[in-house]
This record gives sequence, C-alpha cells and structure tokens, in this order.
Amino acid sequence: MDVQMLDLRSQYKRLKKEIDAAVSEVVSGGSFINGPQVHAFCSHLATRLEVPHVIPCGNGTDAIRLVLQALGVQPGDEIILPAFTYIAAVEMVASLGLTPILVDVDPETFNMNAGLLERAISRQTRAVIAVHLFGQTCDMEPVMKIAAKYRIKVIEDNAQSMGAEYTFSDGSVGKAGAIGSAGTLSFFPSKPLACFGDGGAVITSDNALAERVRMLANHGQTAKYRHRVVGCNSRLDTIQAAILDVKLKYMDTFTAARRKTALHYDRILSSLDEISIPACSAFSTHVYHQYTLQVRNGQRDALQAHLKACGVSSAVYYPLPVQEQEAYKWVARVSGEVSVSARLSREVLSLPVHAEMTDEMQQFVIDQIFKFFRK
Repeated sequence: MDVQMLDLRSQYKRLKKEIDAAVSEVVSGGSFINGPQVHAFCSHLATRLEVPHVIPCGNGTDAIRLVLQALGVQPGDEIILPAFTYIAAVEMVASLGLTPILVDVDPETFNMNAGLLERAISRQTRAVIAVHLFGQTCDMEPVMKIAAKYRIKVIEDNAQSMGAEYTFSDGSVGKAGAIGSAGTLSFFPSKPLACFGDGGAVITSDNALAERVRMLANHGQTAKYRHRVVGCNSRLDTIQAAILDVKLKYMDTFTAARRKTALHYDRILSSLDEISIPACSAFSTHVYHQYTLQVRNGQRDALQAHLKACGVSSAVYYPLPVQEQEAYKWVARVSGEVSVSARLSREVLSLPVHAEMTDEMQQFVIDQIFKFFRK
C-alpha cells in the first residue's frame, strides 16, 4: 500500500467543482493581480480569525520579513526564537542584519519554552517570534506578560497552526496568530489552509502596523508612484486567493479529519514503550498539521527506512538544529542550553495525518510500526 504524507490530488477531487468554478471566474474576469477574490478571501479570513486586518503577501517567509520591517527593527537588534524550528523565521531575522537569539523548547509540545524566555532578553531585544509548531500554540500567556514587562513585541509564526485556539488562565480564548502584535500565515500546499502554489498573509489588530505592512508589500507605496519607504513586491495572486476562499469553508472539516486520525494513532501507538506520541497541552487545541512521534534509543532512522520500504511516507522535521546549520553557526546566538532541541532533531518522526487518509491507510501505517518494534 502507498501512503503519502500529503494527498492534494484527492482533496482537489473532493472540491473540484467549486475550485474549478472559482478559477474559471478569475480567468474570465481577467483580474489576476489584486482582483476582487483577494479582497473577498481576506475579508472572510479576518472574520474567522477575529482580526480587523489580513494583509496578503507572497508567502509565509515574506510575511515574517514584512512584520519585522514594519516594526522598525534596526541592524544589531536581537530577536528571540526557538532553536527547534523551520529556518524561515531565523533566515528573515538574519537577512535584515538582526541577531537571532535561540532558546530551547518544551520537550513535549516542541514549542518555545516560555520559562526560558526572560533570561534571553537583553537591552538589544526588540521582539520574540513565537513559532506555533506542528498544530498547537506556544504558551502565550507568560510570553505576553514577559513581553509587556520588557516592552518588546510578540510575532506569532502561525504557518503550521492556523485554527488552533489558546485558552488563558481567566478562561478567555485567543486565536492562534491573533494574540501578539502580529501573526504570520503560510498557504504553502502542505499547510492547514493551502493554495496551489505559494501564498501568505500578515494578520494584526494594530491599525498603524497594518498600514505599514501594506505599504512595504507594495513597493513602499502610499499611492501609485509615491514611494515613501524602500519596500518589496509581495502579493497573493487572485487565482490562489480564489482557491483559498473555497478551501476556507472546509477548514473545520479538514481539521476534524486530522484530529480523528491523530486520536486513533494515540490510542494504539501509546502502548509502545519505544516511542512517545505527541503531547497535547492544557492551554491549546491541536489542529495536527503534523503528527510527530519521538522515537527512542536511536531507532528513528531505522524506523523511517522500514516504513519507506513498506510504502509509507514519513518526514523528519527538523534533522539539524538551527545552531548547527552552517549558515547560522556564526550568526545566531544560543541562550543557555538547547539540549532538548538537539535531542528532538535526532528523535522526531512525523507520520501521515492528512484529511484524506482512509481507515485502511492508517491501519497499514500502524501495522508497519508494530512490525518494526515487534520483529
């Protein structure tokens, strides 16, 4: 049996009629850049995320850069990030001449350890980028309190956890990405809300910040041919926006399917001593962008090879910590120890959890894992 990490073909077949109609409308209308479908999608997404501003852009990496620039950071400023993360946020920090300060992550949720944040702050700290990894949020309440104490900004990299919700100690609930000064989204094909190419967005409740992000993303223009600052050209094209607007209506359906698959994995795989199933925090819901195991005793790579031989795809996110990457060894600085991040890079393995998985596919994956450990 062939079980892939992602099945966009089956998802397209499910939504084919609506997606084809949406794309056809764009082509017929001829407004391929900044067409009405872009505005409609942003409006619908803003309503869903309960924010006044959704500013579309070219991709999730651009979104991070735009927010950092809009906040007015200067070369030499420090930005705190988790050591266990995809490189995009660190890359944008470094590319702007800023200094990435890496802190370790929680050993169960894989997100930034909020208890280590305060000791990483210096006089040069301007912001913290809270990366919501694999489908659930960082512990945002202590992050926000510490940020307020030191008057630094909080950026939420929400590329992987759109739809997750954070519950504060007073019972109030915040949408992932809409808690800090700004949130960034990616619509890359593998993400919870995915287009058929590249796409991203910045979300914020800060009117002034939103205005500056819009200006920066549009060549630094306040009006056509009136360039106030040095900007860039970063936009979500109309066809991708139309596709996203269709998929947005089905996000809850997709999330429910991934949660069902994850729950079944939990029930069965929790009996294996050789692995740890993903932990769900008490403060965040989980949308399971990834279902990520920790494989003990150095058996991760052998398990992955076994699954591949059986036709089961899996993935390692991320095999080399930021501080060990050649490009960042002399750029990023580590605050304290990052031993958890280093260990996770050796132990994590993500299994297929996409919304198109059948019961038969999942059982096959489970059977192969048991075969490996019970051989």
